[in-house]
Amino acid sequence: MHKKIISIINQKGGVGKTTTVINLATGLSMKGKKILVIDLDPQGNATTGLGLSNTEISDNTIYSVLNGNKKISEAIQQTKFGGLNLVSSNVDLSGLEVETAGDNRRAFKLKDELTAILNDSELSYDYILIDCPPSLSLLTIMALVASESLIVPLQTEFFALEGLTQLIKTIERIKSNLNPTLNIRGILLTMFDKRNKLSSEVEKEARSYFKEKVYSSIIPRNVRLSEAPSHGVPVLIYDKTCPGSKAYFSFTNEVLNQDKPVESAA
Repeated sequence: MHKKIISIINQKGGVGKTTTVINLATGLSMKGKKILVIDLDPQGNATTGLGLSNTEISDNTIYSVLNGNKKISEAIQQTKFGGLNLVSSNVDLSGLEVETAGDNRRAFKLKDELTAILNDSELSYDYILIDCPPSLSLLTIMALVASESLIVPLQTEFFALEGLTQLIKTIERIKSNLNPTLNIRGILLTMFDKRNKLSSEVEKEARSYFKEKVYSSIIPRNVRLSEAPSHGVPVLIYDKTCPGSKAYFSFTNEVLNQDKPVESAA
């Protein structure tokens, strides 16, 4: 089985990144996969959305790993969802960029730690999902260097595609300098409102530009999706029949199907 490290990334905030990480992780774990989520956003929303605290003073966070105080294997926490582990985040993480300014290997720190996990036979994860912060900062660069592929949530609203060009330039730069095998695994349309003509126009534009890179599953605007995080439970568990959950179940299947042909050819 190919080890898969996937970053969920878009430098714009509020596009459904964390919701996608939480529900893809949950969907995959429901399919019997072993998943590690890395919350790389100082806001710590993936941490609270999976029912853990992002405020308690703890050494067991991704910050302690990236500043060299902990090995990543020591910072992994169990969530209450089977097969789903987490390295949590808190606001301390926002100081990392300044604190590590003198370290010329810092862009590789996350990659080095994840490589250690992947080589540790006792920690066999099928997928490692990284929730990136909404910026093109050091943390995002660390994620891009460590990842094999990227999933980009794209909200179906005005100017959605403009922001992508900047992200794609950054990806190209990382590919040519630091991580030649990086690729975009897929683009996920989020916050789709079928009553809004603009949503359909953005979908059409995205599909004509990115072709088969755009997943067929589309995540709708859905009240249950926005309620679930405040309960510390993924929507797939909070209300598994709502439109948002159905869309994330279907998206999970698409992500799994992307890996099927590779395995049969091996």
